[in-house]
Amino acid sequence: MTRYRCLVLDHDDTAVMSTPAIHFPSFLDTLARLRPGTEMTIGEYSRLCFDPGFERMCYEVFHFTPEEMAWQLENWQRHVERQIPPFHAGMPELIRRQKAAGGLVCVISQSYSRFVLRDYAAAGLPAPDLCIGWEIGSALQKPNPYPLRETLRRFRLSPANALVVDDLKPGYDMARAAGCDFAAALWAYADDPEMQLRVLSGCPGAIAAYTPQEIESLLFR
Repeated sequence: MTRYRCLVLDHDDTAVMSTPAIHFPSFLDTLARLRPGTEMTIGEYSRLCFDPGFERMCYEVFHFTPEEMAWQLENWQRHVERQIPPFHAGMPELIRRQKAAGGLVCVISQSYSRFVLRDYAAAGLPAPDLCIGWEIGSALQKPNPYPLRETLRRFRLSPANALVVDDLKPGYDMARAAGCDFAAALWAYADDPEMQLRVLSGCPGAIAAYTPQEIESLLFR
């Protein structure tokens, strides 16, 4: 038996290693086009994506116009189309075990659902029971609790039946607003202990998980 009927996973950097493979190179390409001469490390990128979040980073730090935001989205999509990111070690086993135990695996992502489903299929994994992606629009995306509440509604679950696993603060804020437990996917920052501490300090009450295997132990202990 799984402790949580529904495992709600973020996708980018929680399930797959997409920042080093896709998102950071894409954003560097965007900066070279829109803000030439601007330098940025992957650590700086990760910190700003954590807080205030990617969209606010674009508007508040780099002062993108709506037209520039539209261009960076198109540029990011071109990168995503070309590259399939690998899953973190241990994530496929976690997903398969949750499903084998009769549990649900749902994805709430700030990527488009079609890319999430592509990545699961490429890894030979069962499709998520539900995938809510960026296509719902930024106003309804996390930290808005709407996608999580919609997940609970569709499967007639109480908040106690779901565990949210995410590497970023919007996922934590969404889980808190919906009354669900939250685990911080600290393996996304395995090479950055300072970022791990920042995530934990920004997500009080979160379950600290340094590997996917710790989530598996939590579900099946």
